[in-house]
Amino acid sequence: MSGDVHVRFCEGAGVRFLRATRLVVLCRSAEEAQRALEHIQGWVDSAGLTLHPEKTRIVNVDEPGGFDFLGYHFERGYRWPRQRSLKKFKDAIRAKTRRTHGHSLSAIVADVNRTTRGWFGYFQHSHWTTFGPLDQWLRMRLRSILRRRIKLRGRGRGADHQRRPNVHFAAAGLFTMVEAYRQARQSVAAH
Repeated sequence: MSGDVHVRFCEGAGVRFLRATRLVVLCRSAEEAQRALEHIQGWVDSAGLTLHPEKTRIVNVDEPGGFDFLGYHFERGYRWPRQRSLKKFKDAIRAKTRRTHGHSLSAIVADVNRTTRGWFGYFQHSHWTTFGPLDQWLRMRLRSILRRRIKLRGRGRGADHQRRPNVHFAAAGLFTMVEAYRQARQSVAAH
């Protein structure tokens, strides 16, 4: 798509939209996008509303920059979680995987899996390169917990990979987004 209108509404006097009201209009050209924006502007004005001036814009998604919408970043034909979404996910995982966490590995994995499955359920349509680094980062957090338990300092890297390989965490039931993505793509291809 060469043109895209990204619109957010500001509420006017006596008019309320749901907070989640967002609008993205995809167009074939910049001229078509400009006409669509003018049409929407007319409709919004007649309803007594205003478009948010900083968040309403025409974007060419084939060029660098793209736009964020509902937690995703869209750019050059791809989509992936926006930076704020990744930060929020990592912050949630950090809270569950502190090195001084006193629970068993299986309890920590069960807790982490709830967050990871939910996050993946929403962001599973992201570009495939999104998930590998997140899985690796999560296993590093778990290795750091196990490393601390044997009185070692620092992050779980290097020799910790031999001490606790990926299959160790798979056997503990750790949900991996790479595998979930692969399975989701196979089920789509089968239909």
